[in-house]
Amino acid sequence: MIRYVLEPSDVTAIRFGVSPLSELGMGLRALRFPEAYPLQRPWMERIAPVLPLLDLAPLYALVDDRRWVADFVNPRPASPLTVIDDELAALARITPERLRTDLERVHGTVPGVFRGDHATVVRRMIDALAAAWRLCFAPSWPRMRAVLEADILHRGRVAAGAGLGAALTGLSPRVTFDGRHLDVRLASGLSGLRPVRGEGVTLVPSMFVNRACITADDTLPPVIMYPARGQGAMWSTATAPDAGAVRELLGGARATLLAALGEPASSTELALRLGVTTSAVNQQLRLLSRAGLLNRARYGRSVLYYRSDLGESLAGPATHPH
Repeated sequence: MIRYVLEPSDVTAIRFGVSPLSELGMGLRALRFPEAYPLQRPWMERIAPVLPLLDLAPLYALVDDRRWVADFVNPRPASPLTVIDDELAALARITPERLRTDLERVHGTVPGVFRGDHATVVRRMIDALAAAWRLCFAPSWPRMRAVLEADILHRGRVAAGAGLGAALTGLSPRVTFDGRHLDVRLASGLSGLRPVRGEGVTLVPSMFVNRACITADDTLPPVIMYPARGQGAMWSTATAPDAGAVRELLGGARATLLAALGEPASSTELALRLGVTTSAVNQQLRLLSRAGLLNRARYGRSVLYYRSDLGESLAGPATHPH
């Protein structure tokens, strides 16, 4: 078990963030070990045709047989608006010492593909990561990001209603918080005491984490990655409710939207799931919000919608037809 020791200033500095590069790094585990990520099988089936186009040697060398990933592809998100180009540009400036240390921490040695002229090695790695992002992740990123942001919104609602402790212990059965100590039980059995020393803790939801993961370098501000809510429903297509009182009351389009909002989502995510335009979704969302069936909250550049108590009461028959 890793125990993070938090001072009061650390507790107030706990924050959530989304990192495209971290999601790419975690996603490499699913490429190497697809059997460990059954919820992401639809995504892996979609990207299977483009895998032969990737330079897989440096990508696979970022992950070991325990599914540990080099820390440098799990950066601390700089802001809620972090974009992959900025993160790759920062990674391209990695020092030889950091590259070697992070790889040795994972593998015990530096894999052959990362040996040789530093500039050449880094250029190949960045090109491979950029291609993996463009071909495998970018087409699905709006949907992935919507799920990750919806998770963060949910954690904020839990923290506001039940306290920070409830929000943190709800991240994973392997994470507990007693007000001073944030404990993470790792599958590897790794243990240690890590004072946070005023640097705060960043919590990063991921589609490719089954339990809870941490960055290994204890000289850097701690980052904890945890499984995002809604992974299982991410690739499902929302189905319209059966004809009934709720459908007659709301109309087909609005009843379908209400049923689809089992988890908070943006209008872009809903449009992708339902196969309609974003403008059409926005029109119906505004009507449902004005009727008191939906609430909304801003996260970064996105507005996430979620059902109000009234919306939840109506969603029962809409989601589970009789």
